[in-house]
Amino acid sequence: MERVNRILQNDRFLSYVHEIAVLEKERIFCKHNMEHFLAVARIGMELSHEEGVTVSKGMLYATALLHDVGRGVQYMTGEEHEIAGSKIAPDILMECGYKQEEIEEICEAIAAHRDSSVRKEQNLKGILYRADKLSRGCYYCDAVKECHKADAKKNLRLEY
Repeated sequence: MERVNRILQNDRFLSYVHEIAVLEKERIFCKHNMEHFLAVARIGMELSHEEGVTVSKGMLYATALLHDVGRGVQYMTGEEHEIAGSKIAPDILMECGYKQEEIEEICEAIAAHRDSSVRKEQNLKGILYRADKLSRGCYYCDAVKECHKADAKKNLRLEY
């Protein structure tokens, strides 16, 4: 987890997280903040244990921390955040000591985290996709009635 903690202290990462917070200041729907990133990581760990999927804790936490790092780019340019994030993450990961093969795996998972075709995959991509969707607390959200998501996609019951 040493490298994960480097991400948490990385100036580039912190700059993107701050930018997202500023851009989402008035947002009434789900925010893309540290609470969300850590919820995704922790739910992902539970899923990997329950499903018997071998995903290292460090890889899962790094991916969860970075999966929405492109949100600010999306708000400012319209580029999908999963694509922007997969372009932003390599420099952060390299600065934090990740190997090229790890960077590629993490960036593939980031790029696919909104792609429903990976939903059932038993790997980092699939775990990230499922954990991201399960992390939203629609059951206690004040804006659930105004949310654009179909009711079938809302987490109206606690699962994790």
